[in-house]
Amino acid sequence: MEMKEIMLRLTAHETLSREEAKNVLLRITKGEFNNSLVASFLTVFMMRNITVDELAGFRDAMLELCLQVDLSDFNTIDLCGTGGDGKHSINISTLASFVVAGAGEKVAKHGNYGVSSACGSSNIMEYYGYKFTNNRDELLKQIENAGICFLHAPLFHPAMKNIAPIRKELGLKTFFNMLGPLINPSFPGNQLTGVFNLETARLFNYIYQGTEKNFSIVYSLDGYDEISLTSDFKIISNHEEQLLSPEQAGFTQITPEDILGGKTVKESAEIFLRILEGEGTDAWNDVITINAGLALKCICQNKTQDECIEIANESLRSGKALKAFSRVLS
Repeated sequence: MEMKEIMLRLTAHETLSREEAKNVLLRITKGEFNNSLVASFLTVFMMRNITVDELAGFRDAMLELCLQVDLSDFNTIDLCGTGGDGKHSINISTLASFVVAGAGEKVAKHGNYGVSSACGSSNIMEYYGYKFTNNRDELLKQIENAGICFLHAPLFHPAMKNIAPIRKELGLKTFFNMLGPLINPSFPGNQLTGVFNLETARLFNYIYQGTEKNFSIVYSLDGYDEISLTSDFKIISNHEEQLLSPEQAGFTQITPEDILGGKTVKESAEIFLRILEGEGTDAWNDVITINAGLALKCICQNKTQDECIEIANESLRSGKALKAFSRVLS
């Protein structure tokens, strides 16, 4: 099926089957269509909700094409948000990843450069001299020594090279933002995923239910793709759904201004290090602690949510998270 025919169907409000979605994305990654057609295709899914079959098909294509890496020697977790919430907050999931590693768990963090924000996890790590790699031995060594490694998406998804310039030019959230947490090339057994609305949370829930992962999907009702403590928030896991206020989780509600990140990579990286070094504000520390705590709860099924939040708090405030950061850079 040619892209023109696909676009005619989509603009007539039809949807794609799982197999059709997979096939069209495989062809896009091979560079079979010009940039204008690809940009138009991406735009369709900015204007209407993506279906479960479409998202699953796109995920199937990306996993078929990716360079897989076996980290199953460890029981790993990935903390990865969809991005694209436009909130320009501090790098919460990346900081929380180091808190989890500092608490003794193993993290295989899937990430990339910022697309719709000033600074993604890869920007932060690159700023501090982390060398991205897809060498399994090196990644295993990092997990063993620091409790964490970073899977820089372009090194594991080389087929994305034809799409990356188009995404960058658009500078808007596309369904590729949604795919990030679904296509970790190491297939971790545990996943904390942040999404920016209820519809996306439900899509992810359907897809994760078809896997053997322990998972938690979180979003804040005011549109953050993580628990921001700026509003009530939802948690959907293998076992239950919760709707909580910050106070019910043991925290004080804050404002969006309290967790604004830097406007440049340099500013964002400086804030990042200040937090790990114990110089963060209460708001910064709290929002990182609760997200890390829920990640720990995802991987430590025998502990309570409150226990996991306390373990996360101790990891951040004692300097264990900073130690994990220092070790992964060495």
